[in-house]
Amino acid sequence: MKFSRQRPEEVSVNLTPLIDVVFLLLIFFMVSTTFTKETQLEIDLPGANGNVQEKPVEHIEIQISAEGVYHLNGKPIADSSETGLRVALESVDEPAGETPLVIAADANTPHQAVVTAMDVAGQLGYTRLSITTQDPGK
Repeated sequence: MKFSRQRPEEVSVNLTPLIDVVFLLLIFFMVSTTFTKETQLEIDLPGANGNVQEKPVEHIEIQISAEGVYHLNGKPIADSSETGLRVALESVDEPAGETPLVIAADANTPHQAVVTAMDVAGQLGYTRLSITTQDPGK
């Protein structure tokens, strides 16, 4: 007896459904993705440009150290509080409305110390207030 042998079918993987699923996923992700543009605020800070005065103007200078300690015209104030600064400014002989007041603060000075000095000066009647800056070229 002679049996006929069946030829084995070639084994193959049909890729058509796989490609369909990949395209569907691609379309789904493209449609569901939102594109956001991050916004940023650009700030250009001003530099300190000015002319050097030839004749020094008589002024009162408050220096504030990095620790928040006040100095009035180079002399330390015993009480580095709002009250101590007020008493020291009141003891100055120059009139408050006419004499310029300069505040020089360290870069690491607490912001509150500078605001306190400006507030006390304003309450005492100092109208010519300036803050020292550093020349950006140096």
